[in-house]
Amino acid sequence: MRRLARLLSFLGAAGAVLGLSKVHAAYVADPPYDFTGSSRFAWALAYIVLLWVAGYGFGLPDLPRSARAAALSAVGASLLAAVGVSVIQLIVGDALLPRFVVFGAALVLVPWQVAMNALARRGRARGEDRDRVVLVGDPEELERLRGDLRLIPERPAVLVAHVEPAAAAGTGDARPLIDLVLEHAASLIVLDRGAQADAEVVGQAAALHESGVRVRTLVQFYEEWLGKLPVGELERASLFFDISEIHRVRYARVKRLVDLVLGVLGLVPFLLAVPVVWLVNLTGNRGPLFYRQERVGRGGDTFEILKFRTMKAEPPPPPGEGSAWTAVDDPRITRFGGVLRTTHLDELPQVVNIVRGELSVVGPRPEQPRYVTELSARLPFYGMRHLVRPGLTGWAQVKYGYAGDERDALEKLQYEFFYLRNQSLGFDVRVLGRTVRSVLGSEGKGR
Repeated sequence: MRRLARLLSFLGAAGAVLGLSKVHAAYVADPPYDFTGSSRFAWALAYIVLLWVAGYGFGLPDLPRSARAAALSAVGASLLAAVGVSVIQLIVGDALLPRFVVFGAALVLVPWQVAMNALARRGRARGEDRDRVVLVGDPEELERLRGDLRLIPERPAVLVAHVEPAAAAGTGDARPLIDLVLEHAASLIVLDRGAQADAEVVGQAAALHESGVRVRTLVQFYEEWLGKLPVGELERASLFFDISEIHRVRYARVKRLVDLVLGVLGLVPFLLAVPVVWLVNLTGNRGPLFYRQERVGRGGDTFEILKFRTMKAEPPPPPGEGSAWTAVDDPRITRFGGVLRTTHLDELPQVVNIVRGELSVVGPRPEQPRYVTELSARLPFYGMRHLVRPGLTGWAQVKYGYAGDERDALEKLQYEFFYLRNQSLGFDVRVLGRTVRSVLGSEGKGR
């Protein structure tokens, strides 16, 4: 249902723009003109893409949880797209698309997006009812899973029951797992490592599977429904998958080429932003324009990351100590620095790091050497994240947000391992799409 809503959302944008363009060309313009044979046809296609990207960035059609939230998101997305194409026309000095089309399509799409959101929400409700989960595992896994389901899952699910492997196995002719699944009308059984080793549990799961109930290991459930790997399986799972950036040379080369192209293109808005940020800093954020900090990159090599400074200018910490963890509402952030962080413009100078080859566009976020040393001592598998080039954005960033302490770092590591396990160009594009939503504020902080 949600996939249908997304498709119809895009088709609605295409229909509104192309339909209004044809009406304008045939009945509004004086004299009439051939729309498909003019340059406006290509610009209309570009406007369709802009409307779709703006809608996706605002979380449409599936993220808003109410009709009111959907309406506000639709208005915001339509205004952003209309203003964006108007600015382009102002810069170019030509009416690439008539106002009748630009603002007419924006207005038409507001009720359409609200309707598509209602369709998506209906699909979400059905999905939550369909994916009713019984966990067969230790109580420790139960608490972790409960907490993880409160974050932003990739697929909706509700945990309806839990049983430990020994109790699920039963004795004699008893079949407690089957009884529990039938009692709660469960549609999915999740088995942890202990449950998978119990022949009685596996036998009952097999019988339920034959009747239509799906069965997943704990790792499979976390990957398919939560977009991460379970913390208890990180060290074990780290041995059993290829990392595309290491084991697939073609992917590594194409990824670096894409990074270089996007990095060079990003230099244009970076250079345009420098004088603006410098001028505003004179009154609202006095101090150095850039913030430089040592980070750990690919292969454990360190490099100096570059950002627009967002915090009060302070003396650099002693060598080897690094700065403190950054909180979401850190008191060190200046007023204008808060604006830079909210809009993510503070990250723009990192296009320089991308061009140099120190950063990729998508990858695990680079950390300070001090914290890498601390976390590597506590988490033996932590160093795997340094097998690939770190990223400007990443799966952990769009799924979880800030890491403010060691617990958060472990949480983000689960998402980073998922990225390493599934690294591909398609997944990189998916992360970039989620980043757009994160920047526009509709998604990105799982906590």
